[in-house]
Amino acid sequence: MKILHLADMHFDSPFSMLDDILNIGIERRIDQRNALKKVIEYVKLEKIKYLLIAGDLYEHEYIRESTIEFINKLFIEIPGTRVFISPGNHDPFLRESYYSNYKWSENVHIFSNNLEVIETQEADIYGIGFTDFYEEELDVEKINIKNKEKINILLLHADLNGNSKYRPVSYNKINNLGFDYVALGHIHKTNYLQSKNIIYPGSAISLGFDELGEHGMIMADIEKGIVNKKFIKLDEKEFIEYNLDISEINSIEELVERINEIKINENNKIIKLIFKGIKNFNINLNEIERLITNKQIIKIKDDTKININIEKIKNENTLKGLFIKQVLNEIQDEKIKNKIIEIGLKSFEKK
Repeated sequence: MKILHLADMHFDSPFSMLDDILNIGIERRIDQRNALKKVIEYVKLEKIKYLLIAGDLYEHEYIRESTIEFINKLFIEIPGTRVFISPGNHDPFLRESYYSNYKWSENVHIFSNNLEVIETQEADIYGIGFTDFYEEELDVEKINIKNKEKINILLLHADLNGNSKYRPVSYNKINNLGFDYVALGHIHKTNYLQSKNIIYPGSAISLGFDELGEHGMIMADIEKGIVNKKFIKLDEKEFIEYNLDISEINSIEELVERINEIKINENNKIIKLIFKGIKNFNINLNEIERLITNKQIIKIKDDTKININIEKIKNENTLKGLFIKQVLNEIQDEKIKNKIIEIGLKSFEKK
């Protein structure tokens, strides 16, 4: 039995950070639409009987009725496929939500606050949805599988990390329930647990640089006691980080030239450039961003160390020495420590 497992689409997300940098919020929302179209085409091509959506299908605060209509029209195109949705913390089943007030296609079932089991010929589908933006821990030990001879699937938006306000659930407790497949949503990293049958598919498309790599859905072929999984890429764009060691670079002109020479073969890569190593000159990120012509790079981070002998200055009987000693004693985080020292030493130079 083949199923598709999708989660964390976040339709109508404002993509605020990306919009501020590149004004690509609308472009990414179009990418969301294209991703769902791919899902539906895959369903048709492979004759998938069950499409499981594990929450955060849309953003409750921003979702428009036109987007709901777009989603529902695609579901109407696959009448032979059962669509199961477990609302998450971004799209909870509220009284004023589209889950409550919109007439969805007949093949769509939306789980609410009470655990339900939908019995089908091939499998029993268990599910429960968020009914608020925050949910307490789910008492999964009360979930009892009715027919252990059948394929049993649990659809859930939950946080298996542990301590959070987004329905924290113990992995061991979930694992001990005996489901053949647990379709999870909430964690945006693909297959977060690396488990054979307790799966996070990750966000369907990347929401930014905190979600690197490929994004898509999981196709699972399930037999009793056997699960074969396949990742299906949905997002044509990919956010990546590119490290550039600038230790041998001695001027902003040389740095800009090096940046513009960076070649990433695929045009669909969106790059965050990270400076590494020792810097030999002052770096003004705004100035560099203005000067570079490499359009694939949309964000730059300075993660370098300053070219000074901290140990030598620390032992000086000067204000600089006293300043560095205090910073080294009071600040533990290495990056913060280096940044404070850099800013502090610059202020000494101005005086």
